[in-house]
Amino acid sequence: MAARRCHVWVGAESGILKGVDLVGKRAVNLTEFNRGQEINQINWRGGRETEVLLGCVDGTVKVFSTEKENVTESWDCSGGEGPLRGLAVYNSSLVTCTESGLLKVWKEDSADHVEVGRGVCRMRQDSERPERVATGGKENPLKVWDLQQLKEPVFTAKNVRNDWLDLRVPVWVRDMQFIPGSDKIVTCTGHCQVRVYDPSTPQRRPVMEMTYEEYPLTALSLTSDANSVVVGNTRGQMAVLDLRKGEERNEHLIPEAI
Repeated sequence: MAARRCHVWVGAESGILKGVDLVGKRAVNLTEFNRGQEINQINWRGGRETEVLLGCVDGTVKVFSTEKENVTESWDCSGGEGPLRGLAVYNSSLVTCTESGLLKVWKEDSADHVEVGRGVCRMRQDSERPERVATGGKENPLKVWDLQQLKEPVFTAKNVRNDWLDLRVPVWVRDMQFIPGSDKIVTCTGHCQVRVYDPSTPQRRPVMEMTYEEYPLTALSLTSDANSVVVGNTRGQMAVLDLRKGEERNEHLIPEAI
């Protein structure tokens, strides 16, 4: 099966990149077995979507060509501690972020870097303003960074108010995404919450909050119209949540484990 016919890309602990053809309902291994280079980050290199960036736990970043159907380039982007938690491209430079909080912009002969705080779970890039990335993690609040000026974050979220027992609410940002056509950012947490932040307002706390089930949320993705968000939890449950109404759209709920 030609790699360009793949609809889904999957990185395995074995270091193998798998391509999935949803129409033909089949999958194929596109790279060789390499146990020491587990793939935990995948991203496109450019808008043409002919090259796939593969971030490995040892800090190696590879380029897989969907036209040549093999790995064409490889870089050592090691540094910091823990696996990569984010991978992006800005002005032809790689952008990486490790679990220990080392955010780097890899230029041709140098690298700009900043410490974004330990316990990072995810780094995401703004598709409309690629100079902006967001980070967050365990006891590491949502932050927005300008890759052109990495000294300080341009936005840092404030924790929600204490709960009804007047106890501090733990911070655990698992994933986030910039909402197109606005300054808003949607996040999901390890404590079942989906939150929307709006850095364009003085309010640093969430402007909207929802909860889904009782298991940690691990990932999210906006729908094509950006009016809803798809979330998944550690139990394999998925749901579509309406960001306009702040509620679950039951007709799109997928309760079965994947």
